Amino acid sequence: MFDRIKKAFSNIVKGLSEKELSESDIAKVFSDIQISLLESDVAQETIDYLYNELKNRLIGKKFDKSMNNELIVRNTLRDIIQSIFNAAGDFDVIAKINSKRSMKEPCVILFLGINGTGKTTTIAKFANMLRSKGISSVIVAGDTHRAGAIEQITEHANRLGIKVIAQRYGADPAAVGRDGVLYARSHRVDTVLIDTAGRMQTSKNLMDEMAKIVRVVRPDIKIFVGDSLAGNDTIIQAREFQRYTDFDCIILTKSDSDYKGGSALSIVHVTKRPIIYLGTGQGYDDLKPFNAEVFIKQILEGD
Repeated sequence: MFDRIKKAFSNIVKGLSEKELSESDIAKVFSDIQISLLESDVAQETIDYLYNELKNRLIGKKFDKSMNNELIVRNTLRDIIQSIFNAAGDFDVIAKINSKRSMKEPCVILFLGINGTGKTTTIAKFANMLRSKGISSVIVAGDTHRAGAIEQITEHANRLGIKVIAQRYGADPAAVGRDGVLYARSHRVDTVLIDTAGRMQTSKNLMDEMAKIVRVVRPDIKIFVGDSLAGNDTIIQAREFQRYTDFDCIILTKSDSDYKGGSALSIVHVTKRPIIYLGTGQGYDDLKPFNAEVFIKQILEGD
């Protein structure tokens, strides 16, 4: 995983480890490496941030043969990348759910993202993960636009033995979501997992509808589901969904096939929201907690 960004960062470390650094030295290294970073799905504004931070921290720093210069540069780069994840903070989904359980109220969780990201399958994985922790769920078929969407989420739910709340195609998704919340309250279900249509971020009417769902259902948690392999498109989508819904956290799918790695770094930098899980396969158990420290170690040290 993440082979391309590992190589790009390795080249940055080597390029900046040779002498006392001037601004022109750092600019040249980044000029040479910029294409590699872009090809690793690192967003331009994230590249600019890395460049400016390295420039501020390394200009005038003197290296000599008695020092492990590569280690100094790598540690500086690690601190900068860590600052990106620190700025996004943490989001403990299970703690939030348990807080609502303590009040005997269902935790309402809204899943956002465009078609093709694996959002519906992610909801099934999420429900399976909650069940393994003794947390019950009801799934709301809130995608009332895409043909087959209701059948798809129902099939997943049937396999997992989970109740689905659904209406007809063309129904108001906000109303379906409200039905799901009422069902959870009356049946003492711990969480309401609301699927939504895979709205193209360029469609204002559909994005307005998404904002309406948020107003009506008032979810406790809003999760953006992005495709690790979609590159800069994922960043653009996340920014637009954030503008309309102010989501809380992120799940990245298809991470097991991501040989670039830049999407995870960029989406956290751009949205200032944490990644909470990675989709790592097609099975219901293939949803893994995201660990920023492990990710940073992978992309900087290759472990």
